[in-house]
Amino acid sequence: MRGGTTKQSISEEPRTRISFNKEWKFFLGDEPGAKSPAYTDSKWRKLTLPHDWSIEGKFDEKNPAKPEGGGLPTGIGWYRKEFNAPANFANRLITIEFDGVYKNSQVWINGKYLGKRPYGYSSFAYEISKYLKPGKNLISVKVDNAAQPDSRWYSGSGIYRNVWLTSSAKVSVAKWGTFVTADQSGKVQIETQIQNKTLKPQSAVLVHTIYDASGKLVLKTKPASVKIDTSGKMITSEDQIKNPMLWSVTNPKQYKLVTQILQNNKLVDAYETKFGVRSFQFDAEKGFSLNGKSMKILGVCLHHDLGALGAAVNVRAMERQLEIMKAMGVNAIRTAHNPPAPEFLDLCDQMGFLVMDEAFDMWAKKKTKNDYHLNFAEWHKRDLEDMVVRDRNHPSIILWSIGNEIREQFDSTGIAITKELVSMVKNLDKTRPVISALTETDSTKNFIYQAKALDIYGLNYNHKKYKDFTKNYPGVKFLATETTSALQTRGFYDTADTIRRWPKDGKTKFMEGNKEWSASAYDNVSAYWGSTHEETWKEAKKYDHVSGLFVWTGFDYLGEPLPYPWPARSSYFGIVDLAGFPKDSYYMYQSEWTDQPVLHILPHWNWEQGKSVEVWAYYNNADEVELYLNGKSLGKKSKQNDDLHVLWKVNFEPGTLKAISRKNGKDVLTTAVKTAGIPAKIELVADRSKIKADGKDLSFITVKILDAAGNVVPNADNLVDFKVEGSGFIAGVDNGFQASLEPFKANYRKAFHGLCLAILRSTEKAGMIKLTATSAGLASSSITVNTVKL
Repeated sequence: MRGGTTKQSISEEPRTRISFNKEWKFFLGDEPGAKSPAYTDSKWRKLTLPHDWSIEGKFDEKNPAKPEGGGLPTGIGWYRKEFNAPANFANRLITIEFDGVYKNSQVWINGKYLGKRPYGYSSFAYEISKYLKPGKNLISVKVDNAAQPDSRWYSGSGIYRNVWLTSSAKVSVAKWGTFVTADQSGKVQIETQIQNKTLKPQSAVLVHTIYDASGKLVLKTKPASVKIDTSGKMITSEDQIKNPMLWSVTNPKQYKLVTQILQNNKLVDAYETKFGVRSFQFDAEKGFSLNGKSMKILGVCLHHDLGALGAAVNVRAMERQLEIMKAMGVNAIRTAHNPPAPEFLDLCDQMGFLVMDEAFDMWAKKKTKNDYHLNFAEWHKRDLEDMVVRDRNHPSIILWSIGNEIREQFDSTGIAITKELVSMVKNLDKTRPVISALTETDSTKNFIYQAKALDIYGLNYNHKKYKDFTKNYPGVKFLATETTSALQTRGFYDTADTIRRWPKDGKTKFMEGNKEWSASAYDNVSAYWGSTHEETWKEAKKYDHVSGLFVWTGFDYLGEPLPYPWPARSSYFGIVDLAGFPKDSYYMYQSEWTDQPVLHILPHWNWEQGKSVEVWAYYNNADEVELYLNGKSLGKKSKQNDDLHVLWKVNFEPGTLKAISRKNGKDVLTTAVKTAGIPAKIELVADRSKIKADGKDLSFITVKILDAAGNVVPNADNLVDFKVEGSGFIAGVDNGFQASLEPFKANYRKAFHGLCLAILRSTEKAGMIKLTATSAGLASSSITVNTVKL
């Protein structure tokens, strides 16, 4: 892991960092006495972190978080863990690190109060050495997410990110204590913050060693003698990597820095930092370039929830989301609207995504009654600085965002706060630009813009203003920080003739009357402030000065179910639904954002006889597409001007609708949809048939309702029951329907438009997981997933 090695014993290495996730006890409710070691928790639930108690609850319109917060329960919870003190703890620095607790956490050790952290997205740590005693010790954590509503989306509740226990010498690299900058020539500058907790000045020797991605030694600095007083010391050194390997979105290779501290010729600390060598630039006329090569930022915004798994961090679930985005052509992620889990940034480094790392959704002015505005005055400096210091070695990060659609745009307090926040960031990292996602387009009225402190103009929506931006803002760099807000439900189709805005304006809160709680998967519906996917991309792709865009959003997310009231409880904005199944617009982006051949037709082919159906085709790498119905050609179509799809109006008759794309008269791709019969059987498809037996790894099982011929039945909603045997269990179920009130933690799920999902999680025992799916009147299906020890 970044910033330390992971070992099984906490005393056998100069520095150790072990997972502190196992063997916690949990109680949902307020138990003030639980801070005391004398309290009895024998009846509490045992669990392993990360944990989100909200996702385990029942959907209810009366839950205080409201549908905008996902319609799930919040409240107060307590966690306790008993553990043995590490050996030799009296001579060491022992620290407990929390990657994130939502929210208002308070922590005690052996009844001694360590502190609080209101912001649910911040990582933080407490040194516990002086409170430890030989033998058994007790950590108690209170999490208070009762005051609602506090978010415009689903937040989750609990210790939802990883917890670590670290041990280091009293003379050692401080937490997040290295900062590595490297340019395209290979010039490397290393800043090292050394801490000294011995209460007297110390002498030490500092050595840096750098290894490439294959583990080959590429640089070792000369030993440097340093004097460290009791306040610590910052050491800066420079060196050169010969023929550096550049990090990029297509070749995301990293280096590893090992910082060693020696005293009396003995190694007392070894601290690891991964980093990348790369350069990038934003230009007011030419847009964005990486390592000197022009490219457009093709990004999506992502919230932190993982669908049916809630907010509880799981590396495989995050990796799956990023794999699905990568296959679509995405090269950038905006962490909307808060600092992400550290592991998410590790994945972006490893997989080749650019990142806009965002700090806040509000400053001093509220968006919801109990949100971060209550803590901003006291905590914003600490939270912002911790984000930058924690994350600044990630090569993926190219932008620091100090806020999203901040209300201080509209009054003069925005000027001073903007200057203050930008100054905080620049004091810690001058290598990346600072941005804020703005909505007020009149610069004379936008006080965040008037501060003249931001490096780039970040604009949300307003795609019609892209064209004249260079004329209206000469010399200003531009990025579309949030776009689109199109509304779609996977597999649902109604008329495609007109573009609709749902709701029609800011005074109309909800769409009433549509009892299907769905939005057409034709790209023809958006929120009133936004646009369709095609409307925005047509503008963004035209102009070099548009550095790129972040589409709202890559995935559906829990909460913010506009345009519908209850029972809608998750968003309609995603290009991919909550279960991870792509909507049709996914293939529009794939045809535009990748070089791989694409041919996708929509909708399904189950309609009433004679009904006029609009058939769309997304394609690339071809001159034309020819459509056939039951073998008869319905004509060839080619994209004209700035078209992003071709279409035919077809009178439905059952059978096979087939499309062939051609280039220079030669077939490129063929695809077809067939009229499905009645549901007959279940098919199970695993995204991975072999996973790690580590208690954390996942296999996502797609459940398809098929007719006798093997076609997905497009409107099937059969209830599917699941049975699991062997070395695993069901971690969650879903079907992607934004208004489903079925629980995520269950052994059943209704199909939605022919599909649902079961997520299998391994235990720590190697073996096999067998999942069997049954449904009344259908042939059942089973699948096995092997779990292996690595």
